[in-house]
Amino acid sequence: MKLRLLSLAVLLLMWAGPAFGQGCAMCYSTARAATKDGQRAIARGVLVLIVPPVGFMTLGAGLAFRYGKRRDSENDDHSLGN
Repeated sequence: MKLRLLSLAVLLLMWAGPAFGQGCAMCYSTARAATKDGQRAIARGVLVLIVPPVGFMTLGAGLAFRYGKRRDSENDDHSLGN
């Protein structure tokens, strides 16, 4: 079980490897050359772009767990009634 979990973790890290290469030197140097107001605007823009997907994923996961718990409790009620 531990080996399977470790293998899955290694596979996921290898799969996400190309995402770590997204911080290209040209983007970094352009953002670094911007004024302090420009750097703050870039930081705010990143936050504005990341908040909606994280919110939707959190909401979706919460609803999925809620549905699963409700389904399991209904199945337990039906099995106890029979």
